[in-house]
Amino acid sequence: MVTVAEVRALARTLPRTTEHLIRDRVKFRVGSIVYVAFSRDESTMGFGYPKEERAALIAAEPDLFLLPPTADLRFNWVCCHLDRLDHGHMTELVSEAWRMVVPRFLARQRLGQ
Repeated sequence: MVTVAEVRALARTLPRTTEHLIRDRVKFRVGSIVYVAFSRDESTMGFGYPKEERAALIAAEPDLFLLPPTADLRFNWVCCHLDRLDHGHMTELVSEAWRMVVPRFLARQRLGQ
């Protein structure tokens, strides 16, 4: 199980990340682009993920991943249940979501990609 505190600890290490509390929801963003957000009850985490790949991700692990609310389907976004997420998987998902919103040179410096 992953907590908001664990995600916060990772996000704080990612360059240009800022944390915001918007409508009682914790969100992490780079500039104005949100790359990770939590539900109000902190039971689910939404994160940036390529739209064209999300159906395969959800199909591979339907107990863990779910589609975002209808209003967010137009975005590169997927959600997951925090109580079913392990730390290693969280690290990968958050890092990749961050990579999607920063300049390529910064992602290469941080993640070596």
